[in-house]
Amino acid sequence: MSNLKYIAKRLLYSIFILLGVSLIIYFLIRLMPVDFIQDKINAINQGGATVSEETVTAMYEMYGLGDNSFMGIMKGYFNWLVALAHFDLGTSFVHGIPVAQVIVEHMGVSFAIALIATVFEFMIAIPLGITAATHQYSLRDYVVTILVMIGISLPSFFFGNILKDLFALKLGWFPASGLVNATVSNSGFGLILDYLHHMFIPVLTIVILSIGPRMRMTRANMLEVMNSDYIRTARAKGLQERVVINKHAFRNTLIPLVTSLAGLLPSLFSGAIITEQVFNLPGIGNIALDAMNRGDIPFIMGYNMFLALLSVLGVLLADLMYGLVDPRVKLE
Repeated sequence: MSNLKYIAKRLLYSIFILLGVSLIIYFLIRLMPVDFIQDKINAINQGGATVSEETVTAMYEMYGLGDNSFMGIMKGYFNWLVALAHFDLGTSFVHGIPVAQVIVEHMGVSFAIALIATVFEFMIAIPLGITAATHQYSLRDYVVTILVMIGISLPSFFFGNILKDLFALKLGWFPASGLVNATVSNSGFGLILDYLHHMFIPVLTIVILSIGPRMRMTRANMLEVMNSDYIRTARAKGLQERVVINKHAFRNTLIPLVTSLAGLLPSLFSGAIITEQVFNLPGIGNIALDAMNRGDIPFIMGYNMFLALLSVLGVLLADLMYGLVDPRVKLE
């Protein structure tokens, strides 16, 4: 019962947080130097046609961007908020279809890549972090440290282009860009294999660059736990080292790892913007960057509020998981 009260209270707070976030994001977007209407007018002028002032004013009014004063922006925000209350995220300026439809159509690619990369990240980073901590200053510890430095230091666009040049352009093992082979008509299992073939290098890029921070966190937490009194007591009782590490030490390193899981949920849906750009993937991150560059206000608002909602839910789930990892944690 106390957990339900805690969840209800946190959800109530989350509503106010999301309202504040939406207001800040809307003001920032309206104050951006990018102007979607002006870009359309420039494109028309380049084609040789001319646009009258009356048409320009009508276009601004049609898109709800006619008044950029404080009260005008507030009016636009409340109009967007009323539409959101009716589960309407608006219509994308660029795509001309509902924002929710754009998100659904492109979110699957980003989610699949992020999910596969996250699974491999945890499978690789956590065991390596544990073995580095239990064999401190050994060769394997130095190897893990080097991997950590690589993951932290290399920019994703630089490392992604290196892997693309090696595996796609020089060796020819994998496609350099895109998600499917346009020259071959695949379906069913063949289509899935084609997807995986195209996603290999992007996933490899994300995994190698993301395991570094996770390994460092796991190693640091394990080193702290391994020096605790209860670990020395467990060893003094004659327990096997494997039992001491897996049952006693590792479980207490899960709490900081659970904290990092708060950002995992939005990261699965946000898209790897730079990586998707490098490999020309039709993911939600690539679409969001294009929308930002072109001033697609409805899409930017819908996309960012979707991520904000996932962030709030991620923090709530992380708090609930504390009680499972550590029974001493009480939710109030």
